[in-house]
Amino acid sequence: MQRLILFRHAKAERRADSGEDHDRDLTDRGRSDAALMGRLLAARGLVPDRVLVSGAKRTRSTWSAMAGCFPAAEVVVDEALYNAPAQALLAAAQAGPEAGTVMVIAHNPGLHEAAMALLARGAAGAADLYEVRSGMPTATAGVFDLTTGSARLEAWLLARDHGGGGGE
Repeated sequence: MQRLILFRHAKAERRADSGEDHDRDLTDRGRSDAALMGRLLAARGLVPDRVLVSGAKRTRSTWSAMAGCFPAAEVVVDEALYNAPAQALLAAAQAGPEAGTVMVIAHNPGLHEAAMALLARGAAGAADLYEVRSGMPTATAGVFDLTTGSARLEAWLLARDHGGGGGE
Protein backbone atom coordinates (compact mmCIF):
# COMPACT_ATOMS: atom_id res chain seq x y z
CA MET A 1 0.00 0.00 0.00
CA GLN A 2 1.38 3.36 -1.03
CA ARG A 3 -1.37 5.57 0.34
CA LEU A 4 -3.95 5.23 3.10
CA ILE A 5 -7.08 7.35 3.35
CA LEU A 6 -8.81 7.28 6.73
CA PHE A 7 -12.35 8.61 6.29
CA ARG A 8 -14.77 9.26 9.12
CA HIS A 9 -18.38 8.67 8.09
CA ALA A 10 -20.50 11.72 7.38
CA LYS A 11 -23.09 13.25 9.72
CA ALA A 12 -25.49 10.62 11.04
CA GLU A 13 -28.92 10.84 12.57
CA ARG A 14 -28.95 10.92 16.35
CA ARG A 15 -31.08 7.82 16.70
CA ALA A 16 -32.25 5.03 14.42
CA ASP A 17 -35.85 3.82 14.51
CA SER A 18 -34.54 0.51 15.84
CA GLY A 19 -32.73 2.27 18.69
CA GLU A 20 -29.51 0.52 17.65
CA ASP A 21 -26.38 2.61 17.04
CA HIS A 22 -25.38 0.26 14.21
CA ASP A 23 -28.57 1.20 12.30
CA ARG A 24 -28.14 4.99 12.31
CA ASP A 25 -28.25 6.41 8.77
CA LEU A 26 -26.90 9.68 7.39
CA THR A 27 -28.76 12.95 7.55
CA ASP A 28 -29.36 14.89 4.34
CA ARG A 29 -26.34 17.03 5.20
CA GLY A 30 -24.31 13.88 5.76
CA ARG A 31 -25.17 12.57 2.28
CA SER A 32 -24.28 15.94 0.78
CA ASP A 33 -20.97 16.11 2.68
CA ALA A 34 -20.00 12.56 1.69
CA ALA A 35 -20.68 13.30 -1.99
CA LEU A 36 -18.70 16.55 -1.70
CA MET A 37 -15.73 14.75 -0.18
CA GLY A 38 -15.83 12.06 -2.84
CA ARG A 39 -15.63 14.74 -5.53
CA LEU A 40 -12.85 16.55 -3.66
CA LEU A 41 -10.74 13.41 -3.24
CA ALA A 42 -11.25 12.43 -6.89
CA ALA A 43 -10.37 15.94 -8.11
CA ARG A 44 -7.10 15.73 -6.16
CA GLY A 45 -6.28 12.33 -7.66
CA LEU A 46 -6.78 10.61 -4.30
CA VAL A 47 -8.59 7.61 -5.75
CA PRO A 48 -8.81 4.38 -3.75
CA ASP A 49 -8.14 1.02 -5.35
CA ARG A 50 -9.72 -0.77 -2.39
CA VAL A 51 -12.28 0.57 0.09
CA LEU A 52 -12.93 -1.05 3.46
CA VAL A 53 -16.28 -0.04 4.92
CA SER A 54 -17.61 -0.71 8.41
CA GLY A 55 -20.87 -2.63 8.41
CA ALA A 56 -22.74 0.20 10.15
CA LYS A 57 -25.48 1.83 8.09
CA ARG A 58 -23.90 5.31 8.32
CA THR A 59 -20.58 4.11 6.87
CA ARG A 60 -22.27 2.13 4.10
CA SER A 61 -24.38 5.20 3.27
CA THR A 62 -21.25 7.37 3.29
CA TRP A 63 -19.67 5.04 0.74
CA SER A 64 -22.86 4.99 -1.35
CA ALA A 65 -22.77 8.79 -1.58
CA MET A 66 -19.10 8.73 -2.70
CA ALA A 67 -19.04 5.58 -4.82
CA GLY A 68 -19.81 7.28 -8.12
CA CYS A 69 -16.50 9.15 -7.85
CA PHE A 70 -14.57 5.87 -7.61
CA PRO A 71 -16.23 3.37 -9.98
CA ALA A 72 -13.20 1.07 -10.24
CA ALA A 73 -12.66 0.63 -6.50
CA GLU A 74 -12.93 -2.82 -4.96
CA VAL A 75 -15.27 -2.53 -1.96
CA VAL A 76 -15.26 -4.73 1.13
CA VAL A 77 -17.87 -4.29 3.86
CA ASP A 78 -16.35 -5.58 7.08
CA GLU A 79 -18.38 -5.82 10.31
CA ALA A 80 -15.12 -6.00 12.28
CA LEU A 81 -14.48 -2.32 11.47
CA TYR A 82 -17.56 -1.18 13.40
CA ASN A 83 -16.18 0.89 16.30
CA ALA A 84 -12.84 -0.89 15.87
CA PRO A 85 -9.73 0.35 17.70
CA ALA A 86 -6.89 2.00 15.81
CA GLN A 87 -4.68 -1.07 15.53
CA ALA A 88 -7.51 -3.17 14.09
CA LEU A 89 -8.25 -0.50 11.47
CA LEU A 90 -4.59 -0.25 10.45
CA ALA A 91 -4.22 -4.05 10.35
CA ALA A 92 -7.30 -4.36 8.13
CA ALA A 93 -5.90 -1.75 5.75
CA GLN A 94 -2.68 -3.73 5.38
CA ALA A 95 -4.39 -7.11 4.98
CA GLY A 96 -5.83 -8.42 1.76
CA PRO A 97 -4.58 -8.06 -1.78
CA GLU A 98 -1.98 -5.43 -2.58
CA ALA A 99 -3.52 -2.09 -3.49
CA GLY A 100 -1.88 1.24 -4.23
CA THR A 101 -4.42 3.31 -2.30
CA VAL A 102 -6.67 1.93 0.44
CA MET A 103 -9.54 3.90 1.98
CA VAL A 104 -11.04 2.91 5.34
CA ILE A 105 -14.49 4.33 6.10
CA ALA A 106 -15.18 3.86 9.79
CA HIS A 107 -15.70 5.55 13.16
CA ASN A 108 -14.12 7.58 15.89
CA PRO A 109 -12.36 7.22 18.22
CA GLY A 110 -10.53 4.47 16.31
CA LEU A 111 -9.94 6.49 13.13
CA HIS A 112 -8.61 9.52 14.96
CA GLU A 113 -6.36 7.32 17.08
CA ALA A 114 -5.12 5.57 13.92
CA ALA A 115 -4.26 8.94 12.37
CA MET A 116 -2.35 9.94 15.50
CA ALA A 117 -0.52 6.60 15.54
CA LEU A 118 0.53 7.05 11.91
CA LEU A 119 1.83 10.54 12.66
CA ALA A 120 3.77 9.21 15.65
CA ARG A 121 5.52 6.69 13.36
CA GLY A 122 6.39 9.30 10.77
CA ALA A 123 8.27 12.55 10.83
CA ALA A 124 5.28 14.81 11.43
CA GLY A 125 5.82 18.50 11.81
CA ALA A 126 4.23 20.59 14.52
CA ALA A 127 1.55 21.97 12.17
CA ASP A 128 0.46 18.46 11.10
CA LEU A 129 0.35 17.26 14.70
CA TYR A 130 -1.70 20.27 15.75
CA GLU A 131 -4.17 19.88 12.89
CA VAL A 132 -4.77 16.16 13.45
CA ARG A 133 -4.71 16.36 17.25
CA SER A 134 -7.53 18.93 17.11
CA GLY A 135 -9.93 16.14 16.11
CA MET A 136 -11.53 14.23 13.26
CA PRO A 137 -15.06 15.55 12.69
CA THR A 138 -17.59 13.79 10.50
CA ALA A 139 -16.76 13.77 6.77
CA THR A 140 -13.02 14.16 7.34
CA ALA A 141 -10.36 12.44 5.24
CA GLY A 142 -6.85 11.90 6.54
CA VAL A 143 -4.57 11.02 3.64
CA PHE A 144 -1.22 9.39 4.42
CA ASP A 145 1.63 8.78 1.99
CA LEU A 146 3.34 5.52 2.92
CA THR A 147 5.90 5.34 0.09
CA THR A 148 8.89 6.33 2.23
CA GLY A 149 8.42 3.53 4.74
CA SER A 150 6.89 5.87 7.31
CA ALA A 151 3.63 7.74 7.23
CA ARG A 152 3.60 11.31 5.97
CA LEU A 153 0.40 13.34 6.21
CA GLU A 154 -0.45 14.27 2.65
CA ALA A 155 -3.77 15.97 3.37
CA TRP A 156 -6.25 16.52 6.20
CA LEU A 157 -9.52 17.39 4.48
CA LEU A 158 -12.65 18.49 6.36
CA ALA A 159 -15.99 18.90 4.60
CA ARG A 160 -16.60 22.18 6.44
CA ASP A 161 -13.43 23.65 4.90
CA HIS A 162 -14.71 22.91 1.38
CA GLY A 163 -18.26 24.23 1.50
CA GLY A 164 -19.83 21.37 3.44
CA GLY A 165 -21.14 20.98 6.95
CA GLY A 166 -19.21 18.41 8.95
CA GLY A 167 -18.00 19.49 12.31
CA GLU A 168 -19.21 16.88 14.79
